[in-house]
Amino acid sequence: VYKRQAVAQDSEIEAIKRSIVELKADYGRRIEELERRLALAEEAAATAEQESVARVTATTQPGSVTSGTAFNPRISAILDGNFYHDGIGGEGPSVISGAAQPSQPGHDEHGHEDGAANGMNLRSVELAFSGAVDPYFDAAVYLALESEGEIDIEEAWFATRALPAGLRLKGGRFLSEFGYLNKKHEHQWAFVDQNLPYLNLLGDHGLQDNGLQLTWLPKTPFYSLFGVEVLQGDQERVGALVDDEAERVELGLNDPESGPRMWTLFAKLSPDLGYDHALQIGGSYVHSRQHQEIHSDDVSELGLEGSADLWGIDVVYKYDNAAAYGYRDFSVQAEYLRSIKDLTVRGGDPGSVGESRELTTDGLYLQGTYGFAQRWQAGLRYDALGLTNKLTGGTNDRFGTSRRWTTAVTWTPTEFSRFRLQYSWNDILLESGTREQFDSFWLQFLMSLGAHGAHEF
Repeated sequence: VYKRQAVAQDSEIEAIKRSIVELKADYGRRIEELERRLALAEEAAATAEQESVARVTATTQPGSVTSGTAFNPRISAILDGNFYHDGIGGEGPSVISGAAQPSQPGHDEHGHEDGAANGMNLRSVELAFSGAVDPYFDAAVYLALESEGEIDIEEAWFATRALPAGLRLKGGRFLSEFGYLNKKHEHQWAFVDQNLPYLNLLGDHGLQDNGLQLTWLPKTPFYSLFGVEVLQGDQERVGALVDDEAERVELGLNDPESGPRMWTLFAKLSPDLGYDHALQIGGSYVHSRQHQEIHSDDVSELGLEGSADLWGIDVVYKYDNAAAYGYRDFSVQAEYLRSIKDLTVRGGDPGSVGESRELTTDGLYLQGTYGFAQRWQAGLRYDALGLTNKLTGGTNDRFGTSRRWTTAVTWTPTEFSRFRLQYSWNDILLESGTREQFDSFWLQFLMSLGAHGAHEF
């Protein structure tokens, strides 16, 4: 047991060293934290080795027990609640997540974001368990307890610790590395709600699926990461399927093909800009080989099926000022997403069966944050959906653009609590061709209990 603990502690030291290399692109405060943890781990390993030698040479008493803390997981709970109000009777989130575009996956009525109705809301409670399984694997489980009482498994994965040549294998259920914001949990966002392109092209939960991920961190003069994911393909928007079997039969749609039905590619590059500055540029691609939609009009319904592709470009810059508690820290990030779906009418109107349809929608967001005082941060975001928003093929149609401006002020009394006041002006295009313009207000609180691992860049 003592030898096992020592091996685990040595492995922890190596994992921390690798984390330092991977996170060099991040701002200096996190680097200092990792270096502090490394020093503590090395000191603990040396102490454990001395104690192990002393114990081995001593006589073990019957019934004695040993500590397994090196293998115990970090456990935390994060409370995410808010007060919300808009000028259209609390329907704002539903309107935003249903902004007009040619895509109508699986009769989805577009729903709404969880935890948003006029008045007081508890969006979710996130339970997180993470740690080293043994010298070879890490594992993590993230559970979201929704306000309606449902339990959602956000992530449950394992990852290797010591593959050669900078390789790392991850398996289970996880948030994809597509783009920049997709892998971040809600409490990591700089704003209360999700941006328009992510919400409407990826869905409420983003690109989240069961599968395998392989990443490669080569030895280069600057940080670079390349990866591929093979996913089952159970998605809300890209790669969506019609759930109702009777409806599939009626509209000539095929049963879901055997998985995996989706794969992704991504690359992230970060040139070395010095101690205080960090820049990351990324590109991502998703392909789903089976995608189904139901399109309705006043006369009939059409069942469409084919493939779907999603492209993404992201740029993130962060400046870490030497002042304490985020004062004068600055960050700016932007992403552009473009969705292209190549579909064929399989059933419904006999006159349309066999026609090809191409659905193209894109979107972007640009946001920045600035620490105007210690523990105080101001943020500004612009997001848009449908700069290109068209349906071509047997039927041609063009949709307009939905836009939103958002500003937020965040107060972080400690690392474990956060309060945010947010205002948005929304100009959302509806499928009817009309527009809904309204104001929305949020007052959010985030409370973190327990040991929560440091967030990535």
